[in-house]
Amino acid sequence: MAAGHNWRAPLPTPDHQIVEGARAHQDSLTKPPGSLGRLEALAVRLAAQQGRMEPAVDRVWISVFAADHGVCAEGVSAFPQAVTAQMIRNFSSGGAAINVLARTWNCTLEVVDLGTAAELPPLPGVVSAHIGPGTANLACENAMTGEQCEQAMHHGAAAADRAAATGAELFIGGEMGIGNTTSAAAVACALLATNPALLTGRGTGVDDAGLARKQQAIGAGLARHGDDRDPLTVLASLGGFEIAALAGAMLQAARHRIPVLVDGFITTTAALAAVRLNPGLRDWLHFSHCSSEAGHARLLVELEAKPLLDLDMRLGEGSGAAVALPLLRAACALHKGMATFAEAAIDKH
Repeated sequence: MAAGHNWRAPLPTPDHQIVEGARAHQDSLTKPPGSLGRLEALAVRLAAQQGRMEPAVDRVWISVFAADHGVCAEGVSAFPQAVTAQMIRNFSSGGAAINVLARTWNCTLEVVDLGTAAELPPLPGVVSAHIGPGTANLACENAMTGEQCEQAMHHGAAAADRAAATGAELFIGGEMGIGNTTSAAAVACALLATNPALLTGRGTGVDDAGLARKQQAIGAGLARHGDDRDPLTVLASLGGFEIAALAGAMLQAARHRIPVLVDGFITTTAALAAVRLNPGLRDWLHFSHCSSEAGHARLLVELEAKPLLDLDMRLGEGSGAAVALPLLRAACALHKGMATFAEAAIDKH
């Protein structure tokens, strides 16, 4: 295990005294109690997580973890594997959806290259954290060794450390990797003991034959893996470098008392594995949207999560979380900026 990372060690808990004060403040604002709906609860949760009566999510850190997947050999993607490295170049040059959203909302964005089949030179804005040229083919063998899985989680934790060092008030994790909806579905199926047909979607847009190949590859991986539901074992056997990194990043963000805004299907799969590993993480997670990728709704139910948006998105990159960010900012602004009944000299009785 990497020095300093006991993934199962107890995590900090949100400040429950702040909860009471923040709720009382919400009830004192010039509105009928509860009339701002979930925005009120959002502000109260953020206040408790940040340990202050006036929460803020002005300083937002986004880490996009990228890696290749050996399961692509099974014909599970509509795009060639070379696209992973090409997209890392696109992130570096500022042309991807998450670049646009990070610029629009003034977020700090980094890309963490965990290992691609095609070699890449050093690129601006890209952290080189190579573990290998992608995972092995999960349909035939363990995707990662235990050591590689630990390395990936360590690189995720290092990203959360960088976020904490800048005073980040919110962490968003994203991912990029051709074939990674297959890996994520395999991990989710193993953790939930669920049939691949229920959790496997079209990912990059595969046709019916491609979907059948995905389900077959996942089925082969699950048969090889067996019934072991230990999260670390499942991640190593069936996951991807970026999925393990996301799990490590979320756990470490919580250790730094930084709230996490979870993206779509792949990131939620990582969140499920991390919560199974350390249930205290759940208190630090906000869920941004319900992806149109098959299986995401089931994962959200499993995590007792009610996402903020449902826009039929399935891009990844952290894009759904970034789109939801203004809702968190609105919740904080209303909590801080509205007048109380006493300040406005309004009789509430």
